[in-house]
Amino acid sequence: MTTSLERQSVELPPRTPAPRRLLKHPRLMHYNRLAALVLTANLVFLYMSWTPSARTMGHAALADLALAILVRQQYVINLLFKLATRAPTSWPLKIRWTLGKVYHFGGLHVGGALAGASWFLALTVTTTDAQLRAVGWTLTALLALIIATALPPFRSRHHDHFEKIHRFGGWTALALFWTHTLLAAPGPVEVAVLSVVTFSVALPWLRLRKVDVRVERPSPHVVLARFDHGETPFAGSSTAISRSPLKEWHSFANVPAPGEPGFRLTISRAGDWTGAFIDDLPDRLWVKGITTAGVANIETLFTKVVYVATGSGIGPCLPHLLAAEVPSRLVWATRDPRTTYGDALVDEILAVQPHALIWDTSRDGKPDMVRLAYAAYRDFGAEAVICISNKKLTWQVVHGLEQRGIPAYGAIWDS
Repeated sequence: MTTSLERQSVELPPRTPAPRRLLKHPRLMHYNRLAALVLTANLVFLYMSWTPSARTMGHAALADLALAILVRQQYVINLLFKLATRAPTSWPLKIRWTLGKVYHFGGLHVGGALAGASWFLALTVTTTDAQLRAVGWTLTALLALIIATALPPFRSRHHDHFEKIHRFGGWTALALFWTHTLLAAPGPVEVAVLSVVTFSVALPWLRLRKVDVRVERPSPHVVLARFDHGETPFAGSSTAISRSPLKEWHSFANVPAPGEPGFRLTISRAGDWTGAFIDDLPDRLWVKGITTAGVANIETLFTKVVYVATGSGIGPCLPHLLAAEVPSRLVWATRDPRTTYGDALVDEILAVQPHALIWDTSRDGKPDMVRLAYAAYRDFGAEAVICISNKKLTWQVVHGLEQRGIPAYGAIWDS
């Protein structure tokens, strides 16, 4: 077994040839490929239609916008993960490597939204009916606002505003789409699709409820929120919680304990909302009631995996470590783990991961996580690495390993 110091100096394998490495570039990640695929399919349809009629443009807009909305529905997300992870570990690694990128499904959402808005713009420009034009231009402007504020520069700097615009703007857009469709004398297909989309949007809110929560604060940096309201979510899922359900929602990884009811959430100080949560502990919270699969669920595609986490990234890893469905090895870098997260949590981790590398950054400084991840991957004989950290470090680990031919996974900005 190599020591922590030796792992820091381990020699990384050479990078793969340039053409193969190019496919691992951030701009060519599967998220962007899926968005491009949807846009290309629409361009092919446009070419084949040549001069599409108003009804054809309306159908295309409806199909694309339905795709954009339905692919974000929690049950649909869970289904996508279930289908992608059904592949047995006997399948070739290259196939399983690609299936593991299922969490890039947001590319379908983006491609559908862009294509649907474009079709609706074209439909509105060619419409002669005054009422339809008025509704059409209003909806087109609203869709443009939603798309513009969802772009990374705005979304990362003004996330609360993005969330409100996306929520209330989306509801308004759906109402305007219904108005436009009814004014255009719809057929049964249009009504059926819009009904499914509307139900999909409403379903999480129909499952909304306020529940009791017990909160432990092992340090000023982190709290453990415990729920036991009749739901025991599956390992690797997340739950959205809120104090003000119409204002903002925050998702955290569920940590169910095997054989015990209920679950925990690990919430660390990472902004205004989490800071206020830690400083003013609530006794009741709103939950939407539909748990959603997360990135680490792809672990079952591999014979062995290495989990790489920093700070509170241990939260999404912990349920998988406890469930032990797949042999795994943990590499966790965090500040003073026992003081920050409490002895109970650290001891619980070590009980299931006795060979884990827990790197104390307050004592040993910041490590080279790519080298630590590779050393664990090599020593453990793993097939893949799953990284749960901040955006910058996650991509450093994922890109640093994948360009060396090692399957690696980590949440993208739109996971």
